[in-house]
Amino acid sequence: MLIDGDLTLRCAHSGERNELWQQIFMNNEWKALDAPYTPLEYQSRFYFRLNLFRRLKEGDNALVIEHKGNVVGYLSCYWEDQSTRWLEVGITLFQSQNWGKRIGRRALRLWIGHLFIKYELQRIGLTTWSGNPRMMRCAEGLGMQQEGCLRKVRFYQGKYYDSLRYGVLRDEWESSKVRPSLAQVC
Repeated sequence: MLIDGDLTLRCAHSGERNELWQQIFMNNEWKALDAPYTPLEYQSRFYFRLNLFRRLKEGDNALVIEHKGNVVGYLSCYWEDQSTRWLEVGITLFQSQNWGKRIGRRALRLWIGHLFIKYELQRIGLTTWSGNPRMMRCAEGLGMQQEGCLRKVRFYQGKYYDSLRYGVLRDEWESSKVRPSLAQVC
């Protein structure tokens, strides 16, 4: 569990399975900004329980975001290439009422800090697209550098967008003012 005031990153509870499934696959407002050019692959409740929900319960590579007592999203990480220790992070905030309030930035700050403690890494990355300016500002606000821009590779609603890669190095993170100071790893 990672805590910053009214924000908690934690493992999912068994009783939250249906609520999370509903937010991800039925009330999926979040998909409008999270790679909408890629169709959401629907999962039945059964497969959700075996896949993402299992990961959220275990808490090794995914955690629920709780803000003021409400589940508002989740964080994840995945190996782009584990043999070279190339780790990427992702975040989903379910509803637009929680966007633009720095909830995502605070959550990612805790998550990235935790991952640098947990793993012997020199870099953590995040990929977004130019159609999501809030995510771009979030990454930059965390001290991440834009490391790559694949121009006009995302086609959505008749328009081309760039794919953007951001990253932060361990020494940059450790010397920055955005690194977590209130995080508790339980």
